[in-house]
Amino acid sequence: MDAMTPLTEDSDPLCLPPLDAAALLFAAPWRRFAVIGDSLSAGTGGPSPGYRHRGWSDRLADVLRAVRPDLEYLSTAEDGATTARTLDTQIGRALEFEPDLLHLPCGANDLLRREPDFAEIGQRLRRMYELASESDALLTTFTLGKAYVVPVFPDWSARVARCNDLTRGLAAEYGAVVVDMWDHPVNARDGLLSEDGIHFAASGQAVMAAEMVKSLSHVLARSTHV
Repeated sequence: MDAMTPLTEDSDPLCLPPLDAAALLFAAPWRRFAVIGDSLSAGTGGPSPGYRHRGWSDRLADVLRAVRPDLEYLSTAEDGATTARTLDTQIGRALEFEPDLLHLPCGANDLLRREPDFAEIGQRLRRMYELASESDALLTTFTLGKAYVVPVFPDWSARVARCNDLTRGLAAEYGAVVVDMWDHPVNARDGLLSEDGIHFAASGQAVMAAEMVKSLSHVLARSTHV
């Protein structure tokens, strides 16, 4: 492909065609998929030419339905939700749903305070993991990418790095699947972000969904060798 030819969902090397994605998850046991958290969990974002305007979590649900037509899917994620709001209003509803696959947030909105309290962020995230671990669901999460920038805070990169460290540590402790987007090559793409400069546009959502599918396929592969 010519270097000047714009990528589309069909030509993007970081995306997965629907049939390929379904093939990776053909043995998926999950029938109840739940998502909690903020707009990043929800897959909020603007359109991208050549890509379906659909968030990563809805895309993942589509892939799972392709192999498990009886899949039940619940997303309580909402724009602006902090870890405190997610604990207060979302995780209880999600656990009542009895998921076997549950996505947890990474605390992005907590970083928007003038002086984030990282000890508090860590405590709230840990409480989510504690509650979620009681459900026996496979847990997933992701780190924030370098492309996610809030210029009003000169220490933004340090904030994100610290929050990502919290996410990685808890994911390792609780056996969660973590998709690490910090150094992902998609961060360098032009047009990755929506007009708000915060959320992945549809092209980024497609890549995020592909990374989730790949990570879950690794879980399946390991389980077949146990």
